[in-house]
Amino acid sequence: MTRSKSPVLLLLLALLALSLVFFLFSFHSPSPSDDPTTLLHPNHQPIYKPETSFVASLDRFLLAHKSPRRDDTVLLTTLPQHQPNQLDDLIFQTHTQRLYADPYYPLSLPIRVYVYDMPTKFTYDLLWLFRNSYRQTSNLTSNGSPVHRLIEQHSIDYWLWADLIAPESERLLKSVVRVHRQEEADLFYIPFFTTISFFLLEKQQCKALYREALKWVTDQPAWNRSQGRDHILPVHHPWSFKSVRRFMKNAIWLLPDMDSTGNWYKPGQVFLEKDLILPYVPNVDFCDSRCISETQSKRTTLLFFRGRLKRNAGGKIRSKLVAELSGAEGVAIEEGTAGEGGKAAAQEGMRKSVFCLSPAGDTPSSARLFDAIVSGCIPVIVSDELELPFEGILDYRKIALFVSSSDAVQTGWLLTFLRNIRPAQIEEIRQNLAKYSRHFLYSSPAQPLGPEDLVWRMMAGKLVNIKLHTRRSQRVVKESRNICMCECKRANSTTSGHL
Repeated sequence: MTRSKSPVLLLLLALLALSLVFFLFSFHSPSPSDDPTTLLHPNHQPIYKPETSFVASLDRFLLAHKSPRRDDTVLLTTLPQHQPNQLDDLIFQTHTQRLYADPYYPLSLPIRVYVYDMPTKFTYDLLWLFRNSYRQTSNLTSNGSPVHRLIEQHSIDYWLWADLIAPESERLLKSVVRVHRQEEADLFYIPFFTTISFFLLEKQQCKALYREALKWVTDQPAWNRSQGRDHILPVHHPWSFKSVRRFMKNAIWLLPDMDSTGNWYKPGQVFLEKDLILPYVPNVDFCDSRCISETQSKRTTLLFFRGRLKRNAGGKIRSKLVAELSGAEGVAIEEGTAGEGGKAAAQEGMRKSVFCLSPAGDTPSSARLFDAIVSGCIPVIVSDELELPFEGILDYRKIALFVSSSDAVQTGWLLTFLRNIRPAQIEEIRQNLAKYSRHFLYSSPAQPLGPEDLVWRMMAGKLVNIKLHTRRSQRVVKESRNICMCECKRANSTTSGHL
């Protein structure tokens, strides 16, 4: 009887062994989540891990979006040109449905954005131009700044566009969704790379392209319906799009600051109620909470600054600060240099310092502020007219010190102020920096609470006023008073030493 069961027993053991092998093979077989370059989307679709390098992200983007060459004659709209009021009627119907169906409309998220499908000469061609030429580090501006690094610092147009047009299965943001029907849109995004075209095209070629972009956008029915009030225009470098942007002053501009000097933006062109301040892309590597903890004992320099020591306009404060601080104990002030060597020196200096000086540049803002934030170095901001990104959401008093220019240049005042800050207060600010840094790291895919996400959360606060001014402009008659404009003219005053 035992012998008769032996073949069966052997067969069962063999089957068990095969099952075990199959299980082990399945357990160790590669899956999308095993790939170090991918992670899983909440709906279990594989996506790439966040890439914060502009060049690396652009390489991946262009590989995934091999845009075919096409005729630049693109249909302005899918709507018949002989029915100019059809878009307005469709928008009315859609928004009326939302009004009665959504108890939080128009304050609810996600924001619905229509992305224009512009000719490739305004989009992909410019990205390829940068991609094929960024290694030319000898290419400098008149004041010695590396052109391609400036493009990276102001590349907010790329990060926002890359997220908006990514497949929904690969996106993580819940604050914004791309719609493909204009009547469903809250806002319209203009994907024109104004900074790349300014720096990498010949002057006349650039101006011609600007005029073409202007005509293309302003010929759109959606633009004419609102006069551009619900259109988003990325002009993050203050020199970009300068020759024609007065014709698009109603649009929502994405800016590095407001520039109250009038050197870069004309009066009435920019104001906080209409436009949005976005952070520069940091030029140094991210120092996370572990890095901040590990570098704490190495931060032996009290105050550090590396950058251009002489600037124009509001940036003249730099030369005064250099005269006041140079040679003082615990202070390191260095003239910045271009290239990877300069980046490495700036990163090393910031990670060895308790405080990082952030004075105004040619405009009130400076990229040094965001380099300091992601380095765990407490920013000391000396820029009386500065406007900050996402200040409706973030409280910068918790991560930076604000000092007025008049106090900062007084003999001995600034260093005395910094030396009197309690260690416990410094530690608290450092902990806040570790939490806040994520808000200034652009990435692909865009991350929740990253700068791309905060853009749309801030935009949500503008939507009611955008709709108000759009509809008001549509119904006023020619005898009415001038269309009211809501400008922010009050000067920005800084109180020294407040956290």
